Amino acid sequence: MPILLKNQVMISATHLHAMLVHFPIALLIVGFLSEIISFFYKKELFSQTAFFLLVLGTLGTIGAYFAGKSAGDGMDEGSLGAAMELHEQAASIALWLNILTALLYLGRHIFKLNKAWIRVVGFILFLLLIGAIGRTGYLGGQLVFKHGAGMELGLPEF
Repeated sequence: MPILLKNQVMISATHLHAMLVHFPIALLIVGFLSEIISFFYKKELFSQTAFFLLVLGTLGTIGAYFAGKSAGDGMDEGSLGAAMELHEQAASIALWLNILTALLYLGRHIFKLNKAWIRVVGFILFLLLIGAIGRTGYLGGQLVFKHGAGMELGLPEF
């Protein structure tokens, strides 16, 4: 259902998904880089930054996921449908991996658990999450640039 704004500008679920999806990608990548830095520079600042960016990225992922679910409704025919199914599967994996990673980091943060094995498990989950986000983004790009999903032709009206 499109949202009507001032001057009749409509924002559909497709537009909303396209606007939201870039935030979790950026937040999670920078958060992961902060986590890598925290292993080398043992400063709490980098670990805290990784944690907060992971939490914000998780919230963004949830928003982008549900906007994408709504945007993908009705796009299940032919090669577009197959590509959409792959993207949806990748998005579901990324979402649950993101939530799991965020819960581990949240538990580590709340209970002050700094054991080496917990940090290593968290790092591995975060690494897998970045891979899952990258794959989901790649498949989403394929939907737009290869299959034209969400594209509207701007033909002149006569």
